Amino acid sequence: KAADQELPDAQYRLGMLYDKGNGVPEDDAKAVHWYRKAARQGDVKAQFSLGLMYALGQGVPPNNAQAYAWWGIAAAQGDKNAKKNKGIVENKMTPGRIAKGQELAAEYWEKYVVPFQKN
Repeated sequence: KAADQELPDAQYRLGMLYDKGNGVPEDDAKAVHWYRKAARQGDVKAQFSLGLMYALGQGVPPNNAQAYAWWGIAAAQGDKNAKKNKGIVENKMTPGRIAKGQELAAEYWEKYVVPFQKN
């Protein structure tokens, strides 16, 4: 119920349940759905997890630019694993795809981080 009430921590946790198949059937597409909802509300853990889903192509087509962008904004908020993973995926990308990832990260920062920052 809490996830349906737009509570990002509950959405992230529900995504984790679907991701791991804990108490519900494993369903990567549902995991991505709930991670995305939480990530778009500024949840750093969900932003990291969404990046991972894009990097691995779980529940979504593989997309290193998306992974780079989600990990980029999570890393900028202090997530050390996101920083590490962003560097790993960057090494697999062309300069054009890196530029796309940077463009997406800037857009996501404005949409999904700035509105949720505490003053």
